[in-house]
Amino acid sequence: MTKRKTKSAATPRKSRQSVDASADVNALQAVRGKIDSLDEKIQSLIAERARYAKEIGVLKGLTSTADFYRPEREAQVLRKVVERNHGPLRNEEMVRLFRELMSACLAQEEPLKVAYLGPEGTFTQSAVLKHFGHSVHALSVPTIDEVFHEVEGGTADFGVAPIENSSEGTVNIHTLDMFLTSPLKVCGEIELRIHQHLLGRMEDIKDIKRVCSHPQSLAQCRAWLTQHLPDVEKVPVASNAEAARRARDEEGTAALAGDAAAKVYGLHILFSAVEDSEDNSTRFVVVGRKLFPASGNDKTSMLVSATGTEGPGVLLHLLGPLARFGVNMTRIESRPSRKRKWDYVFFVDLDGHAEDEPVRRALEEIKSKASLFKVLGAYPKAIL
Repeated sequence: MTKRKTKSAATPRKSRQSVDASADVNALQAVRGKIDSLDEKIQSLIAERARYAKEIGVLKGLTSTADFYRPEREAQVLRKVVERNHGPLRNEEMVRLFRELMSACLAQEEPLKVAYLGPEGTFTQSAVLKHFGHSVHALSVPTIDEVFHEVEGGTADFGVAPIENSSEGTVNIHTLDMFLTSPLKVCGEIELRIHQHLLGRMEDIKDIKRVCSHPQSLAQCRAWLTQHLPDVEKVPVASNAEAARRARDEEGTAALAGDAAAKVYGLHILFSAVEDSEDNSTRFVVVGRKLFPASGNDKTSMLVSATGTEGPGVLLHLLGPLARFGVNMTRIESRPSRKRKWDYVFFVDLDGHAEDEPVRRALEEIKSKASLFKVLGAYPKAIL
């Protein structure tokens, strides 16, 4: 008898692997097909949204992009984005996507022009793009004065300037001082998480002879610098971007600055996130030429003084109506009035919009007591 040859066990295994691989390819193609279909629908919906946005401008008879921009409406839209979001994308990512969508829709005819304290590569520029999106025309100017003057003169629609840091307090007192004489209003605020990076052209930290940065950034990284670069000269400069430029051009110079400066000036990030505080953030104000209606979750900023009044309890007497009407004060800062020596004005931030009944009544009573009173702005609270 002849023995019957048995088939190799490897043959069916290879066949099963081929079938499994083919099934994986088919499944992958099916998922990609669903994504392509969704992309087509999303693109169609974006185009439809842009047409409706344009129609609103026509219905309202608006002739300029600045008239079309409504910060209170944008804040309401973005809050709904956060409420609807259940992942997998983070709230920050969803808000950024919708912010860019609204920015592009707004810029269909002409982009908003926004002046900011430059130069290019500063955290203020990053704040502009976070708040207004990348479809705006960002105008870099060298001083706070020019930010205000560009908006006052109509060259820019809005301006952005830093005002305070969560770790080090007031960033630029000149921002407050400008409100003493400027007719501009605060119509928005921006909170930006600040990551300070050590930037340079060198490969080894031992080659660093000096670290340049804005005084605020040096202060925000004081402990890290003391621990890692105790014998290196610390040089304050006008801006982080100026520090980055020097790091690019000078041998042995490093800079403390952000991602944007690293890209603009072609520097290595030698150490990332060297700020001392884990939640280090800076608040910026958006200035414009008019006040806007309430958004539902707002702040009010005012300037107030009791010039000529002396004695104990003057400030308590002046601001007492806030407590009586249940209005929360979130910030107060004094600045010289420039009218006479040792005479001061107070900049105060409150929870709520100036048109809200409790806030309105408190402000009316404060105004009746004050020698100087001015509502600087009522605006949506920063979103993320």
